[in-house]
Amino acid sequence: MSRRLRAVESAALGLLLLLSAACGSRLPESDFEHRGTSPTPSAGTAPIRVGIITSATSPVGAAAFTGPRDGAKAWFERLNARGGIDGRPVEVRLCDDGGSGVGNNECVHELIDEDKVVALVATTALDYAGADLVARARVPDIGGQPIGAAYDTYPHLYGIYGSLAPRNGTPGWGGQLYGGTEVYRYFAREHGARTAAVVSYNQAASAAYARLVVRGLKAEGYDVVTEEVDFALPNFRAAAADLKEQGADLVLDALDTHGNARLCEAMDEVGAEITAKVTNVQNWTSTVPEDYKDSPRCRNALWATGSSRNYEDTDQAAVREFRDGTERLGTHSQWQLEGWAAAKWFTEAARACAEAGTGVTRACVDDFMNRSDGYTADGLLIPVRFERLSEPPRTRRTCLSVARWQDGRGWVSQGDMNADCFDVPQLAYRP
Repeated sequence: MSRRLRAVESAALGLLLLLSAACGSRLPESDFEHRGTSPTPSAGTAPIRVGIITSATSPVGAAAFTGPRDGAKAWFERLNARGGIDGRPVEVRLCDDGGSGVGNNECVHELIDEDKVVALVATTALDYAGADLVARARVPDIGGQPIGAAYDTYPHLYGIYGSLAPRNGTPGWGGQLYGGTEVYRYFAREHGARTAAVVSYNQAASAAYARLVVRGLKAEGYDVVTEEVDFALPNFRAAAADLKEQGADLVLDALDTHGNARLCEAMDEVGAEITAKVTNVQNWTSTVPEDYKDSPRCRNALWATGSSRNYEDTDQAAVREFRDGTERLGTHSQWQLEGWAAAKWFTEAARACAEAGTGVTRACVDDFMNRSDGYTADGLLIPVRFERLSEPPRTRRTCLSVARWQDGRGWVSQGDMNADCFDVPQLAYRP
């Protein structure tokens, strides 16, 4: 993303992505794309219909949420070119909810009640207002991005990172979600980081997220420097000068992408030397040279963390398949890879149903998903689990995928995502 995000939405988004981790307009029907690569099926080879809901147009920006959709579409196009599922092509119905709750409910109604999709795949919605309708219809929603609390609230919804929550209609446990401190533990253990700066706006959602980051850092024994800038007229140079003076090893933030770029520029201007400028999976993209074009030193201190294998790791067969299947896309991103993994997950469920002779039905696919335990999409994901614990965990062993940006090389993986694991405390927060 290169355009400025609204801080209230971007801060909330960053919170949920790191710890899982509005209004808009609907597009006309003609813009709800239906693109396939297979010819119209003959009798006996009826297509298997799936839906993808994306906030493709929203207050957050036109390109902010489209990565998972594009990755999933690429998987299904490749699948259809190879014969589909048991000889049946997958027909993808897209719906743009405009980033609004009203639009999301309309998309849910259109895809489930009118198009009769078997499942939703790679949902990426700014306001997943229709999640309750999806759950009541018992339609499996596979591999969605946990931008809100829906994937820790409702049954039949299966987020890309899994869930330990009961999912009985209330978010998490009694309205509280939990996230770990593994990111902070990693930089302390692997790079000796001891002092962290947290930069936020003087705006409610940004400040709330910053407070949560500060709690996690302090739980891991960091000295924490807080820097607050004015949302309307931010003085990033002053913040950068202070974090340099305080000797920060890490810089974390509750800013939008535009704010991050300006902060990085200011850090380069004042000569701040840091171990890492830490970002999240949504910003793990090939557009870094454009987004941070004016801050080469800070750009090469960018690190991203997540729960999926680096899309640059082409020595891995599953990543090579993803890159081959998405070659036509102008950019690459970690969210595209996770959308690809979500579509692959649905495909494995549908094939299991076809082989069992039950038919590819909502109920059969949902049963497969309910039994998913340790799913990895052939190594693309850190093992995903759905456990429905009655009590929240106090601690949890959590593994981490880590990459660092280097000019000329792109995102370079650091260590093994299945070995960089930590037993860390789980901190409560309200979504």
